[in-house]
Amino acid sequence: MNRRSDKDKLLNDVLGESSLEDFRGALLAQTLQMARRRRHVRQAQRTAGVFFLAILAGYFLWKNPKPSANPVMTKKPVPRAYRLVQTKPLPTTAVVTTHPFSGVQAISSSVNVVLVTTEKGDFRFINDNELLALLAQRPAALIRTGPDSEELIFANPEDQKGFRIN
Repeated sequence: MNRRSDKDKLLNDVLGESSLEDFRGALLAQTLQMARRRRHVRQAQRTAGVFFLAILAGYFLWKNPKPSANPVMTKKPVPRAYRLVQTKPLPTTAVVTTHPFSGVQAISSSVNVVLVTTEKGDFRFINDNELLALLAQRPAALIRTGPDSEELIFANPEDQKGFRIN
């Protein structure tokens, strides 16, 4: 206690007795004001941090919304470049089959039947020059489409239908 009293005596001597109480009051008021200011700054920082986190969370939720339970078609469907065909087997009643005529006799009248026969011999294959000679002044071209296949093309479309060979 002696020490405190020594300090008090020193302060009383330096400042005077009446001003010591005023000085202590002013010092206490200033200290309390600084403590309040620090508390207000910390509260403002916390509030700003919470506000910033809320804005940040709202931004990310707005950019990436979660799908809802009831999706609403807002986009127009894109037409496909193909058509999907689903197949299924035909019923057995729709399948056509053939059966041999085992006991059926075919009867026909001779008026409707024309008998065509081909005799052996008396024909030969002609070459390209002989074929073009048969065309007799009609413009035509012989086009080879493969080693053993040719196609005869007429310049006049009317000749394609046929003409008389003399």
